[in-house]
Amino acid sequence: MTASSVESSAKPERSRDLPALTGMRFLAALAVFLCHAVFPLTPGNQTPAVPYSDPTLTENLIWFFSPSGTIGLSFFFILSGFVITWSSRPGQRTTAYLRRRLVKVFPNHVVTWALAMLLFAGAYTPLFGLPNLFLVNTYSSNPEYWGGANMPAWSLTVEMLFYLLFPLLIIPIRRIADSRLWLWAGAAVAGMAAICVVTLWLIPDAPRYPGEALSMPQFWFSYMFPPARLMEFIFGMILAQIVMRGRWPRIGLAPVLVLLVIGYAAALTVPSPFMLFLVTAVPFGLAIGTYASRNLDGVRTVMGSRPMVWLGNVSFGFFMTQGVVLFWLRPTVIGEASYGLLGGTVLLIGLIAINIVAGWLLFKLVEQPTMRHWSRSKKPVATVPQVPVGAVEQEVPSPKVPV
Repeated sequence: MTASSVESSAKPERSRDLPALTGMRFLAALAVFLCHAVFPLTPGNQTPAVPYSDPTLTENLIWFFSPSGTIGLSFFFILSGFVITWSSRPGQRTTAYLRRRLVKVFPNHVVTWALAMLLFAGAYTPLFGLPNLFLVNTYSSNPEYWGGANMPAWSLTVEMLFYLLFPLLIIPIRRIADSRLWLWAGAAVAGMAAICVVTLWLIPDAPRYPGEALSMPQFWFSYMFPPARLMEFIFGMILAQIVMRGRWPRIGLAPVLVLLVIGYAAALTVPSPFMLFLVTAVPFGLAIGTYASRNLDGVRTVMGSRPMVWLGNVSFGFFMTQGVVLFWLRPTVIGEASYGLLGGTVLLIGLIAINIVAGWLLFKLVEQPTMRHWSRSKKPVATVPQVPVGAVEQEVPSPKVPV
């Protein structure tokens, strides 16, 4: 049986939603938020106070949550490749696909960019934040441009490259024989390892912050340079093909969760650039594929519950508003105060709740209306079944790098 015939036979299954993947999006966005919240560093080095007054506790929290931002972003990149492949169809018009992707991303981005520039970032953002607005800022190795106006939005520069290349990448990936899909998935992981090797051997190892494993050029190349992140997206695309063609093995959720814990422990232990995406790529890929497979089998999971799906739907807004909440609202309302264990924890929970509300408002007032009115051409065209699409969609740097 050919790859195309297998794909054709899988079409009815692909029209089904994957609610568990929607719920997982929120956990990834929350991981990014926590990384920023325990050590809120803005691009202009306008560093707000940390939640906890105890320096030892703060130091331990920074150590524990530092990988959560980087690997949370890697999860989004892999998930993005998976869900875009899942929702695509042979023969789909490229213009229709790009229209939907741009309408999904740019309205939220423009609104949060404008808020950031007006409220706090305009005072120190170079070139009026235009590189960030047009999502080209991380093509520069100059750290002044990495974060731009709304810091988390830098990752959308990477996503835009994915979106533009997808119509070309999907052609050879659809032609991979069933028996070679896992081999090519392994090759994508090997490609991620190659990026790490190139970073260490070919990219200049200076200048660097004292005590940092990577120089600034090495960090930029491995983490922020859009082409360097392409293998994660391709990995997700191949995993989607494996599930779509019924080649995903039966893996229990318990082993997947154990692998995720091991991956996080590895991210805490191994040096950069390996901890940025390589050590968690396989656990994340197995989690995405396994939860998607469970959805297709009709198995209910916590990730696919109604509250998690709701949180997942607002996760892109949650991700995009965190800069305004952490870098403007927090210091504006309560100043530079830090608190003890109880007070700091209450503050952290309160910031999460406020950011959920802000993300929901962005979802209801911007994302939903623009998707409803502009994501489809007014001309009558063949409709494409829709599934939840992963939002990227997010972020985060090593503690001492102003991103």
